[in-house]
Amino acid sequence: MRHGRLTVREIARLAGVSVATVSRVSNGTGQVSEETRRRVLRAIEEHGYRPHHLGRALAARRHGAVGLVFPGLSGPYFSELIQGFESEAVQTRTSVHILCTHLRADSDAEVIEMAHRVDGLAVLGGTVSPDTLEELAVMLPVVVLAGDGHSAVPAVRVDNAAAMATLTRHLLADHGLRRLEFVGDPSGSPDVTERWEGFRQAHRQLELPPPRAPIRVGLQQPDGVYAAEQLLRRAIRPQGIVCANDETALGLLVGASGRGLRVPDDLVITGFDDIPMAALVSPPLTTVRQPVRDLAAQTARLLLQAAAGGVDRPDEGLVLPTDLVVRGSCGCPTVTDSPLTGRRRPSTRHGGARRAGTDHPEKEGL
Repeated sequence: MRHGRLTVREIARLAGVSVATVSRVSNGTGQVSEETRRRVLRAIEEHGYRPHHLGRALAARRHGAVGLVFPGLSGPYFSELIQGFESEAVQTRTSVHILCTHLRADSDAEVIEMAHRVDGLAVLGGTVSPDTLEELAVMLPVVVLAGDGHSAVPAVRVDNAAAMATLTRHLLADHGLRRLEFVGDPSGSPDVTERWEGFRQAHRQLELPPPRAPIRVGLQQPDGVYAAEQLLRRAIRPQGIVCANDETALGLLVGASGRGLRVPDDLVITGFDDIPMAALVSPPLTTVRQPVRDLAAQTARLLLQAAAGGVDRPDEGLVLPTDLVVRGSCGCPTVTDSPLTGRRRPSTRHGGARRAGTDHPEKEGL
């Protein structure tokens, strides 16, 4: 005999339906056929399943809090996201609860448990499974931050593939480089997957053969140092290294310098994100500037509006613009570009703020 309460996943398996269907039946929401409803109710009755009835609590806004779900908190990227998100939440006197999943054995279950204590959830893309996203969206408002929303879950993101294609074309067409390598693990992040595809897309557009596989490392500076050791031991050294993010690129700068190479004379290195340190190293890093704080702020606005209104889910998501920022690490002339003074050098902008699923730019600064 089983001890303890069955989970919604187990009830779904017993009834032969999705977890979202079990949530709809148990909460009395959504469209479900009568036959399916009876099958789910029979499984609930036979096995003593007692769901949390979140719907009425959420409509009454009993918690006064929203949740942020991240894989971890290391590095400046997550710090920027948190500050952007909190800047919106504080205006409505809403608490922000943060859950990091990377050290948890059953992270999806932990996220579902957190959903019982908040009025809405912002989930970093790729942190939970698509099935769990669907289950959460039935329970409360959910927005995916910097990733694919899947199905009915909206997302606030940038067009990673197009932005990375623009940067890669700059190296291939404007600088005439041919031996490029991509550093980053597409299997570990939806963002990196899209950036790898953009890197390959730029090669195809120029009818050039792309590398067969990326250099699969993590997204922190030590990973960049390790990647430099791998790449620079090769008999034929790459002319340029396109990194999935700035932190990895900064590690590569350290690794290349330690082996006596000059950037960009001996090796071109680029990043993605435009974290503050990217403009301060020598040479300054060519990168893609994405509006990290604004990604989180826009996510918070969608989520807070949905939670305050008691709606099933937020409106459509947004795709925010990016900028190609060319600096010394790719061989372009270095221009003063200090995040401390707020000065910006001329850059190539890709895209404009637009509703997800459309091709029409909308007014920026929503």
